Amino acid sequence: MTRFTLAALVAAPAVLGGGLLPTTSTFAAVAQTPVKATTTKAPVSTTVPAKTPTATPTKSPALTPAKANSITAHQETAADYAQFLQAKYNIQLPAQVKRGDFLRALAAIVKSPTASTEAAQTPTFTDLKSGDAAYDAAVTLSQQGILSDKTIHANDALTVYAAVFVAVKAAGFKELAYTYPQSKVDAALAKAGIAANRVQGQAAQELAAAIDTGLVPEQLYPVLRKSGTIDRNTANILLGQTLTSLGKYKNEIGRTSDSDIYEKLYSAYRTADLIEAPELRTIVDEALRSNLVTGYNLKDSRYNSNFIDSLTLTYGHDDIKHAVQLIGLLRSEGIDADVQFQPKTSAFIYLKEWGTPKETPDYKVTQIENGNYIAYAKEYDIQFEFNNTKDKQRFNNIISTYAKKNSDTQTPLIYNSWWQPLYYSPTELSGYPVISNTKITLGNYYAQSFSLKDKAQAIRDGFRKLAPDATISGYDFWVDQPFFNYLNGESE
Repeated sequence: MTRFTLAALVAAPAVLGGGLLPTTSTFAAVAQTPVKATTTKAPVSTTVPAKTPTATPTKSPALTPAKANSITAHQETAADYAQFLQAKYNIQLPAQVKRGDFLRALAAIVKSPTASTEAAQTPTFTDLKSGDAAYDAAVTLSQQGILSDKTIHANDALTVYAAVFVAVKAAGFKELAYTYPQSKVDAALAKAGIAANRVQGQAAQELAAAIDTGLVPEQLYPVLRKSGTIDRNTANILLGQTLTSLGKYKNEIGRTSDSDIYEKLYSAYRTADLIEAPELRTIVDEALRSNLVTGYNLKDSRYNSNFIDSLTLTYGHDDIKHAVQLIGLLRSEGIDADVQFQPKTSAFIYLKEWGTPKETPDYKVTQIENGNYIAYAKEYDIQFEFNNTKDKQRFNNIISTYAKKNSDTQTPLIYNSWWQPLYYSPTELSGYPVISNTKITLGNYYAQSFSLKDKAQAIRDGFRKLAPDATISGYDFWVDQPFFNYLNGESE
């Protein structure tokens, strides 16, 4: 990468009890002996120009706690899923989960805004009518072949097996389940410690498939064996596993604690190319030509992390070795977090007086009318979802100490640290100033340009003139102080 790419980011200016279970998998299965609750513990484009040297910062003792490098590998818990369901779907199950509660949660998960059910016949229920709390959810699930019952008993307690029977269909495993011969059913049930004669027919097939696919993870096997009324933790795990099976949970390459996280990073970077998006690029290149912005990023929404905003930070850079060392730095500081890699192409004006640019597979230029060039450079964003807001807040001090350049001779820092590192939060964060982002979206691709808040409206108006049919949006967000200083023309 060249030293000029900072401009590309900114807009301006620079078991079971006694009896047998049903042989058909009905959501309205007979209520069984209640089970105790399962207890689980919740556990932009920027290579920066050189600046005037300043004093090297001292390390903060708070960054090196006695057990800073102690990380326990994270496993998603009921609390994790509950937090996600509340943040993304406004779902919060009550302590005593009723059938209607579970149906409404499943319907919110599986319902696709683009799916058309106009041709589907509206089902009728013996105990639900339009306007009842669970009616719309029951209709949605029935029309998609997930719920076959006509009697819902929405206000009754929900049994573990009834929940599994409907969840395995909602998770997309119904057809797979019905391919199971008896031998595979017996093997799967045995794996969970359930006698082969305890469940029969399609119900047994669906339960077996739920076990084999991981929809019912090993931690829930004791709950299956005991059976009875479902508890909130078990329900949240089933909902979380359903989200995962549908590809609607977190979109990530791994966690900082994963033993193979570095290989995952390198693999993601190697397979990322410059983003073309020619129709969109034509529009935003015109914004460059007209000096509406000095640079922009191209990104692909299919790499969106779907992380929880209040726990998320986005960090931008262009060097993959820096990313690997950053992950190692976080691990050494005892921070475990989800990690998503997002390819990014940065575009900016390359002035002719800088000399003839040298192209590479990751760096292309197009000369424009005045002799200058538009340069396109391969970069990336990494999104982190931290385990808690305390770790998210600590990130700033860690970067300031180990990954923020303050002089040409400053050491020790991680590889290729920048004068103005870029990281930002979609939610308010103490010590982070507010700036604006303007986005223009066509299909899966979007271009974005960062600016000070007082510049944002003019940029959005300019984009609307250039592309009246495109989707133009904008929002404020919280950015690290050095990058904010850069937007204000300061050196740090």
